[in-house]
Formats: sequence, structure tokens, C-alpha cells
Amino acid sequence: MKEKRMGHEHDPTERLTWQDRDQILGSIGVAEGETFVDIGCGDGFFALPAAVLVGPTGVVYGIDIDEGRLTRLSVQAREQGIWNIRLVRGEAEETVPCEGCADIVFFGTCLHDFADPVTVLQNARLMLKPGGVLVDLDWKKEEMPIGPPLRIRFSEQEAAALITGAGFLVREVVPSGPYCYLLTAALPSDD
Repeated sequence: MKEKRMGHEHDPTERLTWQDRDQILGSIGVAEGETFVDIGCGDGFFALPAAVLVGPTGVVYGIDIDEGRLTRLSVQAREQGIWNIRLVRGEAEETVPCEGCADIVFFGTCLHDFADPVTVLQNARLMLKPGGVLVDLDWKKEEMPIGPPLRIRFSEQEAAALITGAGFLVREVVPSGPYCYLLTAALPSDD
């Protein structure tokens, strides 16, 4: 099962004009000492600042299928003196770097890209600690000048149904900048 690559990547500097990653990471509660799993991490737009927030006692797992992007992320981390990022090359449908380890499993505008998002969400369940949070930052399903084709996007309701179907309880869905929404979910307390 392969991730679909749709060619809708963005220049990180330009992306900062419409997506406030520090505000997003703060709003989901990334904190020192935590384990943050960034699925589809790419060049590290979220993984790098998350690694700073979790600090030397925390860890960030960056998962992506693109070796070139992981290499660029590794170089950036070294240049910035960040040593708590563990990179894993693999398909999200087949990759579980740790079980019961993650405080936050994060999808940054990529859940729609997976060939089998249900399996990816089941893997996220395996990674989460009790009390952990699943976060889906994704594109609104409406016409806009950037982002993936409208036909592959999940509306807030579609994403919530998919995530609920994987056994999560959706806590909140809120707008996030002009193009995205932020969905947070958790496992039922008896898991």
C-alpha cells in the first residue's frame, strides 16, 4: 500500500505566511518531555519546531516515504543543533516505530494522501499512550488557490467519521488559518 504523492508541496517560507505552526503546536499542547510522532513529516515543517518544544528529554519521530525529504530534515536538524528527532523511512500503512509511546500523533495536511488511511489510523492507535492525542491538520474541502485537488480532500465531517470509525473520540474541530482545519481526537478512556 503506497502513499499517493500529489505534488502539492509548498515553499516553507511562503507557507509561514498562511500557516502558523507555532500557534498550531501550542494549541495542541506539545510540551517538554513528550513524544511527538509526525506522520508524513516531509522536510520537517512541524517536526523541527516540535523537537524544540519537547526538548532534550522528549523525542520526535518523523515518518515519511521520501528519503530525499528525510535527508533534508536530518541536515536541517543538525544545522540547528537538534538531536532528538528519529527519522523513519517507510509507508505509514506499514510503519509503527514504537507502541504506546506517543503523547501526540500528528498528521500535517497529509491524511488524504494515504492509500489506506484506515490502516494508518489503526497504526496511530498503536503508537498512542493512554491519554494521548491524535491531531489531523488538513485542508478544508473547498476551492482555493493552493493545496491538493478538491476531489481527494476530506471535509471536516468526512475526517471526523474516518477517525471515529478507527476507534477515536473526536474532541474538537476548529478552523486553522485560511485553508485548513484542526481536528483533535483521543482514544476512549477504557483503551
